[in-house]
Amino acid sequence: MVDLNIDPPDGGYGWVVVTSAFFTMGLTTSVLRNFGLFFLHIQNYYSVPTSTVSWVTSTGIATFHLGAPVAGALSVYLTQRGVIMIGAALAASGMIIASFGLSLPWMYLSIGVLQGLGVSFCWMPTNSMVSHYFKRWRPVAFSISSSGECVFSMAFSPFFQWLIEAYSWQGALLIIGGLQLNLWVCGALMRPLTPKASPQGKLMEDSKELDQSGPSKKAPFQWSLIRRPELLLYIVFATLATAGFFIPPLFLVPHANHLGVEQYWTASLLSVLSLSDLLGRLAGGWLANLQLLRNLQQLAMAATLLGVVLLLLPIGQSYWAIVVFTALYGFLFGSVVAVHITSIVDIVGLVGFDSALGLFMLFRSSGALVALPAAGWVADRFNDFSAAFYLAGFCIILSAIFVVVVDKLVENKKKNAAVTNIPDQTTDIL
Repeated sequence: MVDLNIDPPDGGYGWVVVTSAFFTMGLTTSVLRNFGLFFLHIQNYYSVPTSTVSWVTSTGIATFHLGAPVAGALSVYLTQRGVIMIGAALAASGMIIASFGLSLPWMYLSIGVLQGLGVSFCWMPTNSMVSHYFKRWRPVAFSISSSGECVFSMAFSPFFQWLIEAYSWQGALLIIGGLQLNLWVCGALMRPLTPKASPQGKLMEDSKELDQSGPSKKAPFQWSLIRRPELLLYIVFATLATAGFFIPPLFLVPHANHLGVEQYWTASLLSVLSLSDLLGRLAGGWLANLQLLRNLQQLAMAATLLGVVLLLLPIGQSYWAIVVFTALYGFLFGSVVAVHITSIVDIVGLVGFDSALGLFMLFRSSGALVALPAAGWVADRFNDFSAAFYLAGFCIILSAIFVVVVDKLVENKKKNAAVTNIPDQTTDIL
């Protein structure tokens, strides 16, 4: 964990951390995001229904969320750097084992458990490092680091399609596992912050190369944060939103195939999604940095519009109509992602961020675990993928209501603290 007595440098080595985070996101979440390209190949290989194959991705996403508090707790003892390097080994081994094409339960174990846990062990400490290295530029730093998911997704979409055709889906997974070994380098660059005493005896951040062995006051995992109503309601938002977030990327390609769109054109939809997502993240981070709206206000607006777009997406029956809705979905999704993690700081403050993020990821996993099999079931039931997008849109619109409530609670708490002259615990104080 990062020392609680150090002010964020807001630059310096922090930009190396952001660069490392950029590549970490690209080699983890973008892989899960493009797994829809393997969906039909795995389904045909094992000759199982859509809902059965959905459990492979669903298990991976759920494990990704469930592993977050474990990653946070391990970071206290191993540092973020150590946890990321362990995650690299887990993620790569998961892909390599999956490439053997063993029975379906092995797919649940390799892609579901090992890959999901590896991604979690890389993702959670990476976001923690970016958060602690920046304050004034935190929204911009998060936008840049998270955009790695989009940039890599754009490249991975045609690349994965080519790998599948050239080496089969099993050979493609083996090569992807090799690529994920590069996460070791990303982890090595994650240098933890350590304190340094000034001449006046006060602790201050060291902008030079820092030694891990320096003295540090580390924050324990704060399970008690779950009792705070604003965080609890925000977790409800996350659970519902997560149920909607992961359905479109997985079912977009099968939906287009169902409408008769050719294979390479359907793969291009994921590139369109990634490009618009990138623009949405950068625009969302820039808007948040201007502070024209509160982060939670911006989040509620973006989530509502995102849900509406998903409800309308099945209307498009041609390739270009799907492209338009995919672009709108990607931009609004990116706008949500740009602020939905940094908003946790507004709710619990920076001191509680790591623990709150772990709890946030832990409980929202239920949304991912249930949503994909449910979407697969309705797609099988109606022999149409449109129902899956309706489910996603409804969940996200409902989630936006909880963001509005959380925003009101946080603002009321700040006003009450100002009136009574009691320090607000959600302020960004170290």
